[in-house]
Amino acid sequence: MKHIWEPAAYGPEPIRDCWWADTVTPGDWPALEGDTTTDVAIVGAGFTGLSAALHLAEAGINVTVLDAQHPFWGASGRNGGFNCLGGAKASHDEIAKKFGKSEMYEYAKAERAAVETVGHLVDRLDLDVDRHSDGETMLAHRPKDFEHMRKRAGHIKELYGVEPTVIPPEELTQAGLNGGFHGAVTNPLGFALNPRKYARGLAHAARDAGAAIHGHSAVTSIEPDQGGYRLHTASGSVRAKKFIIATNGYSSDNLPPWMAARYLPTQSSVIVTRPMTQEELTAQGWTSYQMCFDSRHLLHYFRLMPDNRMLFGMRGGLSHTENTEAAIKKKIRADFDAMFPAWRHVETPHYWSGFVCISRDLLPYAGPIPGMEGGFAAFAYHGNGVSMGSYSGTILADLVQGKTPATPYPAPMRHTPRRFPLGRFRRLLMRPAYLQYALHDL
Repeated sequence: MKHIWEPAAYGPEPIRDCWWADTVTPGDWPALEGDTTTDVAIVGAGFTGLSAALHLAEAGINVTVLDAQHPFWGASGRNGGFNCLGGAKASHDEIAKKFGKSEMYEYAKAERAAVETVGHLVDRLDLDVDRHSDGETMLAHRPKDFEHMRKRAGHIKELYGVEPTVIPPEELTQAGLNGGFHGAVTNPLGFALNPRKYARGLAHAARDAGAAIHGHSAVTSIEPDQGGYRLHTASGSVRAKKFIIATNGYSSDNLPPWMAARYLPTQSSVIVTRPMTQEELTAQGWTSYQMCFDSRHLLHYFRLMPDNRMLFGMRGGLSHTENTEAAIKKKIRADFDAMFPAWRHVETPHYWSGFVCISRDLLPYAGPIPGMEGGFAAFAYHGNGVSMGSYSGTILADLVQGKTPATPYPAPMRHTPRRFPLGRFRRLLMRPAYLQYALHDL
């Protein structure tokens, strides 16, 4: 495999103390042994791959899923658990400029449909995912950000057809959102969940519907074979009429070669506290169970979970070594203490990191792989993989069957991602970008 980060980033160490891993065991997903044949092979058993597998299997399609580790080992099992609007880093204005206003509105419809897709799956499959939070709240870390947010609140109604709630600074404490912010806007769409419980539910549902799911079966090559493709692993192979790449930030530049430089993994890190008492919550003035993020470009995302643990995440890691991980762990705790000073004494026994995936155009992609008839891929959800990854899986399930997607499939998602410059050294592009973001956030 041609990964572009340090090998340690793809090993067990980043999720050694992951809180989600304490709540959900990996389960038994035996490796592929020997040669087999299927209709559709899926590489990657995260939200995208499992969603696609479930919908294909329910349609009577023979599906085989291959994962290098086990289902939900990658970003799907270590993210913040925010089922929210998003999927693109490009703004709606930028989307309108590039694709036209009608496609901007279509993309907004897709965002909402993505959030609703997760809700429908949770309800239909009767999954216990520790669901909480009525939508998502954006908090202003500067007064000027709140003024901008307040002016743009009407844009939320225009795009998504819902009424946002504007919370002025003087009402934040009453709302249970006291963290030194300067106002907030809540979009009522979305909810928080335990991502591993959700992914496990998708995996079990897909398997029950007839999908074969194999862990510890890293795909080493994909080659044409008898009008289809053969996917090789260390202990077997799968011959498939069609295949899907659903590895997102954990992709490889040579599986297939078309993927090279079309995605850029960037690190996100998370800490989780021990359960806090009601007195500790009251001391800080944070009693809300809303999922939240702040207005920084290098944003923080955080939420109080049902058992009164606080989850707190941030962007910023540009390499993965013992020293850089120690520095990020120290930085994230310092930011947590600055935002919630009454909790300086509260232990954070859980720390982990994983990859967010971006594209050069700052847009998600779900569609065919040019030059490989019957090959499809979906990736680059820009930190919103719970919703957009699940949704992209449903789109690919339709495309694989030769169907026009039944849900919004806008041009921004169909646009073939351009390659980043610098090839396997493209991570270097993040350093000046992060410096610019940090200066902008002052």
